[in-house]
Amino acid sequence: MNPGDERGLFEIPDGVVYLNCAYMSPQLRSVREVGERAVGRKSRPWEITPADFFEDSEGARALFAEIIHGDAEGVAIIPSASYGLATAAANVPVAGGEGIVVLEEQFPSNVYPWRDLAKRTGARLVTVPRPGDHDWTAAVLDGMDARCAVVAVPNCHWTDGSRLDLSRVGERAREVGAALVVDATQSLGAHPLDVSEVKPDFLVTAAYKWMLGPYSLGFMHVGEGYREGVPLEQTWLGREGSEDFASLVEYRDAYAPGARRYDVGERSNFVRLPMAMEAMRRILEWGVANVAEGLTRLTGLIEEEAVRRGMRAIPAERRVGHMIGLGLDPGAPGDLAARLAAEGVYVSVRGRSLRVSPHLYNTERDVERLFDVLARHLP
Repeated sequence: MNPGDERGLFEIPDGVVYLNCAYMSPQLRSVREVGERAVGRKSRPWEITPADFFEDSEGARALFAEIIHGDAEGVAIIPSASYGLATAAANVPVAGGEGIVVLEEQFPSNVYPWRDLAKRTGARLVTVPRPGDHDWTAAVLDGMDARCAVVAVPNCHWTDGSRLDLSRVGERAREVGAALVVDATQSLGAHPLDVSEVKPDFLVTAAYKWMLGPYSLGFMHVGEGYREGVPLEQTWLGREGSEDFASLVEYRDAYAPGARRYDVGERSNFVRLPMAMEAMRRILEWGVANVAEGLTRLTGLIEEEAVRRGMRAIPAERRVGHMIGLGLDPGAPGDLAARLAAEGVYVSVRGRSLRVSPHLYNTERDVERLFDVLARHLP
């Protein structure tokens, strides 16, 4: 798949170089069109039937399961990654003195629930230091021991794209009896992931980045060992037999099967779910591996040009293909991202990295433009 070939599917004006998908993806034209039609449905509520509360939910589960090579019975619909991570923290067993492994400078949503759990249980929050060689996999494996209860990590570090081998981490977690909790927000949709290989106990993602979906929607895959846990909410849709609206007052203790008990209240969002489904259909049509291949070529060009200009870059063998961090020297302007944006080039600064995250709407010319503009603002 050639980068740039799909630009027409997005609404990006000429002159805009958007290399910031890790911040928020642009919306596909088709997703916007689906959303506009979906908004109009609320004007005609008599056309929304009881079956509509379930059909799109089940369709979205199936599409997400296909992306991660999992089973739809393990998929829950959530409003955010933090909601899913809070669900995980409410269900994994942790005792005083046991370890909860996180990464240094990990995204806050996958740190705060574990800090809170450690405080309540007397567990230890084990923060793995950033490795000088960018090998997070080895660093995390070294940080796990027999007293490790939870490993809460991403597929790649959100600041620079440095990668973790989740299959190896998951294998080690099972050896020591730890739960594996993955925040895949910065990788799903652009980097292949197979839950049958990784075997996470909980995997969560927001939909508005690499999944190309709307904001305030996400998905969670729950391992078979945790599908009978305690949800954050006690929703009527999460109960067995909720399809029969006439008998809802015949209260039931049994939950709906699989991971449906973990669905957020009002999960049957008549606007966001159709938009997310359209985005997932497009990702599946492309193929995640093909997306990754195309983006790897672009970030390879970025790495090559950065090194040529004397900049530090996360090497390809240590990162995902869809994102790259370029090291910033202390003399770099604090408003660098704003300066670039003023010239129509959009990236993010995260920590001491200039984070560049292209998608299939970007071209080699966009890479040239990035470095042309950088040359005017970096010492």
